Amino acid sequence: MLQTEQQPQQNNQLTVQNSLSFSSHLSKEDDEVSKSALSTFRAKEEEIERKKMEVREKVQLQLGRVEEETKRLAMIREELEALADPMRKEVALVRKKIDAVNKELKPLGHTCQKKEREYKEALEAFNDKNKEKVQLITKLMELVSESERLRMNKLEELSKNIDSIH
Repeated sequence: MLQTEQQPQQNNQLTVQNSLSFSSHLSKEDDEVSKSALSTFRAKEEEIERKKMEVREKVQLQLGRVEEETKRLAMIREELEALADPMRKEVALVRKKIDAVNKELKPLGHTCQKKEREYKEALEAFNDKNKEKVQLITKLMELVSESERLRMNKLEELSKNIDSIH
């Protein structure tokens, strides 16, 4: 019985030893896998960190360029405003002068139209009087001609009368 008792015990021991050995073998493999996974993870982390730094450097470079371009654009805008400002003042001054002249022109235009109407009316009156004068001169010429003709007739008649007396 001792042997049968020992046998299961030995089997148990062997199983425990096998288990321990398997466990220790498993542990060694797990450790290696864990170490491998950990080193892979660390390598990936380092690569990610390195890429992150590269991107950060690129971003900083871009920000530096953007800042330089912003300063350059601000200087260009200031130069443009400096150029536009005197012209804007001159343009505003000329526009004010144009407005002032327009204000003066409006009443002058009304006066001119009024004077043109008066001129047309005066010219029409002048032409009417001139026509009347021409008609009167024509009438006068007719009367003078008629008068001369009548006087000549009378003179001839008188001359005949005188001639007949002699």
